[in-house]
Amino acid sequence: MHTRSTRRRAAATATGAVAALAALIAAGVVAPAATAVPTGDAAPAAAAGAFLAPYYTALDLTGDQQVTTADLDVLAAHLGETSASPGWPAVAAADVNGDGVITVADLSGLAQRMIYDDGPFELVEASALEMQAAMNAGVTTSVKITQEYLDRIAALDRTVVDTGAGGRALNSIIATNARALTIAAQADATRAQKGMTSPLLGIPIAVKDNYDTVDMPTTGGCGCWDGNQTSDDATMVKRLRAAGAVILAKASLDEFAYGFVSEFSSGQDAGKTLLVASPLNTAKTAGGSSGGTGAAIAANFAGIGFGTDTGGSIRVPSTYNSLVGIRPTVGLASREGIIPLALSQDTGGPIARSVTDAAIALDAVTGVDAADPITAEQTGRVPTSYTTALDPSALKGKRIGIVTSMLGSNATVTRLWADAKATFVAQGATVVEITSVPSAFTATLNEGSGSTNEFKHDLNVYIQNHLDPSVTNRSIADIVASGRNVASRNPTYTSRNNVTESQYQAWAGPSGTHTAAIALGNATVTQLMNDNTLDALVYPSGSPYNTIGTNMRLSPNTGMPAITVPMGQATAADVTVTGANVNLEFLGRDYDESGIIGLAYSFEQASHARATASLYGPLK
Repeated sequence: MHTRSTRRRAAATATGAVAALAALIAAGVVAPAATAVPTGDAAPAAAAGAFLAPYYTALDLTGDQQVTTADLDVLAAHLGETSASPGWPAVAAADVNGDGVITVADLSGLAQRMIYDDGPFELVEASALEMQAAMNAGVTTSVKITQEYLDRIAALDRTVVDTGAGGRALNSIIATNARALTIAAQADATRAQKGMTSPLLGIPIAVKDNYDTVDMPTTGGCGCWDGNQTSDDATMVKRLRAAGAVILAKASLDEFAYGFVSEFSSGQDAGKTLLVASPLNTAKTAGGSSGGTGAAIAANFAGIGFGTDTGGSIRVPSTYNSLVGIRPTVGLASREGIIPLALSQDTGGPIARSVTDAAIALDAVTGVDAADPITAEQTGRVPTSYTTALDPSALKGKRIGIVTSMLGSNATVTRLWADAKATFVAQGATVVEITSVPSAFTATLNEGSGSTNEFKHDLNVYIQNHLDPSVTNRSIADIVASGRNVASRNPTYTSRNNVTESQYQAWAGPSGTHTAAIALGNATVTQLMNDNTLDALVYPSGSPYNTIGTNMRLSPNTGMPAITVPMGQATAADVTVTGANVNLEFLGRDYDESGIIGLAYSFEQASHARATASLYGPLK
């Protein structure tokens, strides 16, 4: 197990590696999915006798049958040399791209063959880059990592770990993938043959149980759909698999993504339900609707998670569980194969333990999909990689706006905002306080969610195109009649079932009032940012285990992207919920995920405000 000082060294190395990786990608030297990042110091020569796959020895320049920093030093001294140079024979083996000249691309290609030497690998709190470095080194494998996550889920998810007052089981996972270890073994085989082909190669991922998966049922959190084994993956899941990720588990959610408490009936007897708890305080909810994803990632049950967000369902679990969540621009990631709530606002995105992991995950799932026509809008607006934005100095010279009415009066929030504001200033940013907004801005915050008027229409499309034909509950009325659902939601089911097609069209049709409100909201917020020359708007994502007014609606009611990052925790002096986390949210212009990711990363690196779940440390 790492000591604190060793982990600190690894973290510092990884941060430097991220910057180097981003610089190479930005320069067009390397592709984002083809570069590994070395972590730690070179292994001692004595390690050369240990078995290393040929991938890790083929480019050795120093004769010790491994690639270390010594080999990088040799190659760096020959940068610019060509096949006609006298020193060429000494470095010819490391001409990775075979172009007859030693360039930074070759140095990067050599770096991905480096082995890991920073002590035994520790899974808890490991980043994707740390996992990659350890797997590249042969210190661990995707199979071992996957098995350890499965062991953690089995031991901890349905167990009451905190036996104090109100302590509950997490209930964050609905199902684990019986094929996970087979998929992990395939990732290990790919690594042995080709090296690290993607930053997600072999990384176990938990997806919210409204994403279709061919190897696990997709229940939407409802016992009524326990048998929904779809014949295809959701588009986002396909792209994760293509990147080499291991789809490990389906995370629990608030049934059909209705609310923020994450109550579900999947896998339960009729009339029975479970609630998801926060790993930071198991007497409290993990938030919703992607509460299972949030709890699972905070408890280290998977490397990275994915949720969906209609009115706050990625960002609420992120703030309750001290995580990073990205709600992308509506149109950046396909919703095809995801059980909908309201397609005017639905979008899927990552929930992770760091901005870096979230950026790596987002890279894998973008792209145009003919089955979700709105994704065509992203054409020409997506960077080569969002990791190019991971610059710790990204806040310098930026203008950050805050609409002061969105702060509220919660003691924890106001204290943490004061700290965050000081951090912005210290990092060279200008904080612009906006005390007066146009009425259209207020109307945007007050516009309702599409879930009431759109759910029936959009669910019926999913049922027709995706639901397993053997599932008999094929309408909202069937779901209620089955008794295999959260019964307390029946009035909501009934009211949504009563929405007519004409009501839907008047709301979400091409000339519907909600369609117009989103367009106006987008124009209003964009103009507000332009008028104040802002790079982003910020506001608290919530208060201790609660929300603040209608803050969560700003991104959904404009379609603009948002990223939420830990800002700090409540203290006893606040007289709120001691230890509860609060996040700060960054909102950007359409398709400016890179901009807000950079700002969030810079804030994260300056503040180090994330809280970890001490109750869910390494298994003994």
